[in-house]
Amino acid sequence: MPIQCSSCAKNRAMLRRPKTGHSLCKSCFFWAFEEEIHQTIVSARLFNPGETVGIGASGGKDSTVLAHVLKVLNERYDYRLKLLLLSVDEGITGYRDDSLETVKRNQQQYDLPLTIVSYEELYGWTMDAIVKQVGLKNNCTFCGVFRRQALDRGAMMLNVDKICTGHNADDVAETVLMNVLRGDIARLRRCTAISTASDGEGGIPRCKPLKYAYEKEIVLYAYFKKLDYFSTECVYSPNAYRGHARTFLKDLEAVRPSAIMDIIHSGENLSVKEGVKMPVQGTCSRCGYISSQALCKSCVLLVGLNRGLPKLGIGKHHRLHDKILAQQALTQQEEKKLKAMNF
Repeated sequence: MPIQCSSCAKNRAMLRRPKTGHSLCKSCFFWAFEEEIHQTIVSARLFNPGETVGIGASGGKDSTVLAHVLKVLNERYDYRLKLLLLSVDEGITGYRDDSLETVKRNQQQYDLPLTIVSYEELYGWTMDAIVKQVGLKNNCTFCGVFRRQALDRGAMMLNVDKICTGHNADDVAETVLMNVLRGDIARLRRCTAISTASDGEGGIPRCKPLKYAYEKEIVLYAYFKKLDYFSTECVYSPNAYRGHARTFLKDLEAVRPSAIMDIIHSGENLSVKEGVKMPVQGTCSRCGYISSQALCKSCVLLVGLNRGLPKLGIGKHHRLHDKILAQQALTQQEEKKLKAMNF
């Protein structure tokens, strides 16, 4: 016997929602998925009428669904937002160049302006060139730091009021787990925030409209809507630390589907006892970007690359920041330590 939709009780159910377990037809699923994102936007007051919002577009399922849903909701509920697509070209042959073609098609499909900024024009390096120097072990550190700053720089060029990213519930839960495993209390406190203040993100607030959307439901939405997205994994990501947290989370989800939301709520309700020293946010002495040290992570990584010392930005080398700022030469022992790579 075909199962009827548990919402409308008229149409045949086409899927079982991973998030709630409800059996729904396509139309009811689309409406429920979109309405939940709308409620997230409204309850968190993510936008104000008339704002210009940059959507971080990678061509993947999350950013493609985000762009589609924001356009739909903007028209349905008259948010009165000016939506833009903003992409970052990391310079990864056979991956990013292909995914950017998907973004360009999305631009035409959604009729939204598109701007692309690249690592090469911003930093003088592509990820392919960086990997040749640093190897595969720590390359995701470089990419993550540079991409975050590149998105901010592109948003500043476009004079947007806010940046939207496609981080979903799975991403947030993974980040909570990673910060617990690293013992990074500072990041653990802020990683579940749905919106970040402008003074903490280089001048432009960021928000995550898909924060409570399960990855499986995003895939289902994209599949049934026949959205055009790029699904190939980055050629350098299999060695990423996040992959271990993702595998663990998927195992938890298989046993208890609510584990994803439970982890997010745990992170949201985290309290830190009095007396715990937290980093103080300031600005980088070199580029002016947000930083809790004399130099921001991006500048330290760039100095290391340009000096042939790729390990300078890997680990804690804060005591060397004053030398870097003063353009002093490092000792032979320091250089030897920063050149040593374990590929």
